[in-house]
Amino acid sequence: MKKGILLTAVLLFATAGLVQAEEGELGVTMDVTYVSRYIWRGFDLYGNNHSGFQPSVDIDLWGSGFGVKVWNSMSNGGGSYVNGEEIDYTVYYASSILEGDAMQTNYTLGWMYYSYPDMPRSGGPDAMEAFAALSWPNICPMGIVPSYTYIHMWQADGGNKSGFRKAGGPIHVFGLGYGLDVDGQTLDLSAAAVYNDGTGAAVVDSDWSHLVWGVSTKFPMAENLTFTPGFYYQTSMDDTVNTSDEYWTSLSLTYAF
Repeated sequence: MKKGILLTAVLLFATAGLVQAEEGELGVTMDVTYVSRYIWRGFDLYGNNHSGFQPSVDIDLWGSGFGVKVWNSMSNGGGSYVNGEEIDYTVYYASSILEGDAMQTNYTLGWMYYSYPDMPRSGGPDAMEAFAALSWPNICPMGIVPSYTYIHMWQADGGNKSGFRKAGGPIHVFGLGYGLDVDGQTLDLSAAAVYNDGTGAAVVDSDWSHLVWGVSTKFPMAENLTFTPGFYYQTSMDDTVNTSDEYWTSLSLTYAF
């Protein structure tokens, strides 16, 4: 049933992309990322400072705005985290309105399926979400880019057989981004405040859960190949999500063609 839903969604998005595409080309972005900790929406998923390896493939369907992405996360530590391997499937549409205007709005609408191949399929943690991400690149003359993302998650099988049945609900993310030029090198600065309305675990408060501060920069390595290091710090505000502040690094190698 789950595979059928996923296949149907992918086929629908791909078909729509084919209908809309006229002169665009199929684009593929392959990424391999190392993270010193896997922090997901405030939660430390691997615990005890375990690092993770996270490859992905993102396919742009002929410049139509439609795309398909497959993302994988694997723990580099042992123990129970080995069974926490995650494979996420996303279909999305990205575009903009009022282009060139001060109120230009870039948006991405999508659906994601979270799968855990080493966990029980019935009553396990598999989940889905729908999301809408908005940003306003021209609204601030100083170059600061505000953004807002709405996410709604739910248990894939209804969660009737496990504690995951109460893990669904909405999440609101309010962000700011800024590209700081330092001697010709752009530092991408980011900040985000997250309001979690009881989502991500069996017992989560409806409250402001955390703030995330980040900095990253891109280094061209070869044609279409980019290396991106990043550093992030989380100010945790809700103990039901995370009892500690967190910091982590990411190292990404991206090839696009």
